[in-house]
Amino acid sequence: MGKTIVAEGKTSTEAIEKGLKELGLTKDCVDIKILEETDKKTFFSILAPRVVKVELTVKDNISKKPEVQEPVKKERKEPTQNDVDKCKENISKFLDSFCKAYGDITYDIEQNEKDLKVIINDDENTKLIGYRGEVINSIQNLVSTIGNKDTDLRVRVSVDIQGYRTKREKTLKELAEKLEKTVKRTGKKITLEPMPAYERKILHTSLQSSKFVTTYSIGEEPHRKLVIERK
Repeated sequence: MGKTIVAEGKTSTEAIEKGLKELGLTKDCVDIKILEETDKKTFFSILAPRVVKVELTVKDNISKKPEVQEPVKKERKEPTQNDVDKCKENISKFLDSFCKAYGDITYDIEQNEKDLKVIINDDENTKLIGYRGEVINSIQNLVSTIGNKDTDLRVRVSVDIQGYRTKREKTLKELAEKLEKTVKRTGKKITLEPMPAYERKILHTSLQSSKFVTTYSIGEEPHRKLVIERK
């Protein structure tokens, strides 16, 4: 049998993630066993945190951490113009109602080949962007799902508000440069907080030609994290 460790967390998911981070492995590389799930129920310990313990055992024939990059996507089948028109119609119907209910905001839909970009114009844009883009990402997922209802092939849909996407991409590229220097100097790997796939891709792309570091992702969506490690 391979190496075995015990990890703790407030939930089994948190404990497993901590164990995988310590081992530097992905979930499919280990056997997982819930050892202990303790709720403190006495009067004197009622405020004590809930503790979950899990045992992670590295599977046979796995001797080192896999260099896991973002999965290579298969060649995408392009949607037809009918798909794009249907998607645009669905989005327009939804956003007409959304803008009327929300208040004084407007929108435009731009088409680039077979992709659609929704631009929302809102003077108080921070409300629709949210902390680190949480709200705008949720809006994008919602608009994409509604837009692609009844289409034969999925149309790519992006949502931007007051140029947030461009600003965020610039911020992530600057972050990648700083983290590369930090990892190169200290020799210690850095694991970032969970972020959307498109943001991880920006960091991967920014560092793919680096002579000093390599990048890979761990965990499962929506809690997947980027790791930067010295070569």
